Amino acid sequence: MKFINSIYLSVVVPAYNEEKRIGFSLFRVKDYLQSRNLSAEVIVVDDGSTDRTAEVAREIMADYPEFRVISHPVNRGKGAAVRTGALQARGELVLFTDADLSTPIEELEKFLPLAREGYEVVIGSRALPESEIKERQGWLREHLGKGFNLLVRLLVLKGFKDTQCGFKLFRKEAAREIFFRLETEGFAFDVEVLLLARKLGYKIAQVPVVWVNHPESRVRLVRGSVKMLGELIKIRRLK
Repeated sequence: MKFINSIYLSVVVPAYNEEKRIGFSLFRVKDYLQSRNLSAEVIVVDDGSTDRTAEVAREIMADYPEFRVISHPVNRGKGAAVRTGALQARGELVLFTDADLSTPIEELEKFLPLAREGYEVVIGSRALPESEIKERQGWLREHLGKGFNLLVRLLVLKGFKDTQCGFKLFRKEAAREIFFRLETEGFAFDVEVLLLARKLGYKIAQVPVVWVNHPESRVRLVRGSVKMLGELIKIRRLK
C-alpha cells in the first residue's frame, strides 16, 4: 500500500501533559505503521504542555522518517490541537487518535476499506452494539458522557450516539475543508466537526470499535462538563 513520493496516511496525535503515556502510544503507532508498510507520517501536536511531552515524543520517534512535533506556546484545547495537526497533514487520509490510544491503533483496519469505498469521514463509536468496551469509565464520568451525547442529539446533531470517541479518519480534502472552518477549540470540537461534515455533504460512516478506559483523563469532571456545555450552546448557533 506504499505510494511512491507521497504520503498515504497522516496520524495526528493531540497531546497535553502526556509525558507518562505518549512514549508507549507512539511505540505502538510506529510498530503498527511499519508492520503494515504504510507510507505514513506522524504529527504530535503538543498543546502547551508544561512537562516533557514534546521531548519524549521526539526521543521515541527519532528514527521514524516522517515525524513532526508541532507545539502550541500555550494550552488552547484539544480541538485547537487537532485542527493544527489536520491542517498541517500531507496524507491522502488523516487520522486523529487520542494520545492514550483508548481506541487501539489497530482498529484502523476497519476504517481504511470504508475510506476506499468513498466515505470522506469515518468515525469510531463506542455506542454501537458491536463495540467492545474492555474497561469502562467510572459511573459518574460515563453517565455525564451519555448525558452530553443526549444533549448533542436534542440540540445540535441527530444520528450519532457517540460523537466524542477520539478516533476519526478523514479524506484529505474533507479534513482541510472541515478543520479550516472549525471554531471550537475545546473538547466539544467533535460535535462541530460532524456538524460541518454533514453541512458540507460528506459521506460519514460510523464504526464499532474496541475501547479501553484510561483513568488519567484530561477532562475534569465539573469544570470540563460546564465548559463543554458552553461550547455546545455556541455550536448550536451554527446550525
